[in-house]
Amino acid sequence: MYRHLHKAALVTAAITAGLLMTACQSGSSHSGGTTGGGNSQHTSTSKTSSKGTSKVSKTSKRSHVSGTSARTTASGTARGVSATVTGGTVGYLAPGKYTVHVPGRTDQAFFTTTDTEVHGAGKICGSPRSEARPRCTLDQLETATRKAPVTADVTIRNGVATVVRERHDVDSGGTGGSGVNATYDGTVSYLAPGKYTVAPKQGGTPQAFYVANDTVVHGAGGICGSPMSQSMSTCTLDQLETAAKKGVAAKVVIADGVATSVTEDR
Repeated sequence: MYRHLHKAALVTAAITAGLLMTACQSGSSHSGGTTGGGNSQHTSTSKTSSKGTSKVSKTSKRSHVSGTSARTTASGTARGVSATVTGGTVGYLAPGKYTVHVPGRTDQAFFTTTDTEVHGAGKICGSPRSEARPRCTLDQLETATRKAPVTADVTIRNGVATVVRERHDVDSGGTGGSGVNATYDGTVSYLAPGKYTVAPKQGGTPQAFYVANDTVVHGAGGICGSPMSQSMSTCTLDQLETAAKKGVAAKVVIADGVATSVTEDR
């Protein structure tokens, strides 16, 4: 009897111990699988997702700003004026920016670019007595308009000049090579760089005219040279300008609105 009871007790203890060990192993395995591996995997996925979202957001933001800037520029350009202004006077405003003025109308501002074609007729470049209109540089346009407005036809597209074409216009109303042709004997006065008037001795309206690089100027002491000399002296255009600011008596031969010669009276 004692042996049977002892054996039963041992078997019961063994079964109980086995159950306890199984329960512990099962709990440990469940806890490690959920808390350790599961959380770690979730955290890693969350970080990756966060970084991916951040990159996409930044890229999207940069594209939006660039696109907006491009659209604004294009829209701004499209709103520029488009027109053809004939017989206006072109004046300098700032590097690459000018105005064209027509009496009775608001001045129109425009820009120039490296694609702008500039053609001269004596003041910007070229000869005032030539029918040809040579191609001028943007620097020559700026230099000429800094001194005085230049009569020209201007074609503007979206606020930018495509063509600036100088004209032969003078105060007498001559255009396109049809300026005044006459000889005047009177007092020559200065108007603006390269532009003068001659008031006839016999009276009448003063006649405006231009000078060019090939205008011949002869002096007899008032423009240049000496009044005591028997011969006339050849003067520069600068000397003519200085004398004309005070007024000087001379004979002026004008062809197509431009003086071919200015000869001081002796």
